[in-house]
Amino acid sequence: MQFELRRRQFILGLGGAAVAWPLAARAQRRERVRRIGVLMSFAASDPDALRISAFDKGMRDLGWLEGRNLHTEYRWAGDDGDDLRNHARELVRMAPDVILVNSTPATVALHEQGGSVPAVFVQVTDPVGAGLVPNLGRPGGNLTGFTTFEFSIGSKWLEMLKVVAPHVTRVALVFSPRTAPFADMFWGPIEAAAPAFDAMPVRAAVGSGAEIGPVLEAFAREPNGGLIVLPDVTTMNHRDAIIELAARHRLPAMYPFRYFAVSGGLMSYGPDLRDVFRRAAAYVDRILKGTRSGDLPVQGPTWLEQVMNLRTAKVLGITMPPLLLARADEVIE
Repeated sequence: MQFELRRRQFILGLGGAAVAWPLAARAQRRERVRRIGVLMSFAASDPDALRISAFDKGMRDLGWLEGRNLHTEYRWAGDDGDDLRNHARELVRMAPDVILVNSTPATVALHEQGGSVPAVFVQVTDPVGAGLVPNLGRPGGNLTGFTTFEFSIGSKWLEMLKVVAPHVTRVALVFSPRTAPFADMFWGPIEAAAPAFDAMPVRAAVGSGAEIGPVLEAFAREPNGGLIVLPDVTTMNHRDAIIELAARHRLPAMYPFRYFAVSGGLMSYGPDLRDVFRRAAAYVDRILKGTRSGDLPVQGPTWLEQVMNLRTAKVLGITMPPLLLARADEVIE
């Protein structure tokens, strides 16, 4: 009798499992696929595409798996303004659940399309000054994201350049005229700090890749020169040319992001972009789960990393100060 009771319970259990398994399978198949758009102002072949990898990993860690509950449309535009606008228009017309966008020009191009698609930006220096959000604490509208710099970092760049290369008395600020308002904001702290470091800052505007060579060659004709390369789409996408020219003309240079130093630049000091993209994934996750983008505050960088390239220092005949090396987050040998 006891055996028969157990047999019946076992059979009933099998029947229940037979019902449960198809239901679970159907539920998995019916899981809603959310769509996100990604607009990047660098090429898909960019060696530092790890920035996007950090975002993708952040999404996976939060349970968003491509092909199961997530579909991502990528658009890569470099620093071509027309491409940025065309890709922004295309993504808005797709009406995804949220858009991830990097750089001020790309975010402005997206903002100009209007519409109500939520968007998370990264690598935007001054979103209020660019007219993207009314304030950082509660941006409202459909845009929020992460800034990369406080403009006061300019004086720190100058200080580090002079510590590494004390002979430098002329410092060219390399930037694109398209980002002139933001270059002016960096210029102020650098100009204010220049007398204390016996340095004279000069502007070195490069509107395109073709202008970089002539501008830097003209600057290098006089001695004791150095560079501070400002963060904008043009300098980022043409970093190889800037790094090569700096080495050819023996110009010590400070760069804003790690990937400049990894590509052969002398040193960099700025936010860890991989961390910024991971944090952007958390914002995208919250928006997909129902939070309004305008209710999420715009956040600044939480970690600044210092990278020194000893190979380049040797080529330039520079001996890196031991204290600076000890403080570095990464030393490339």
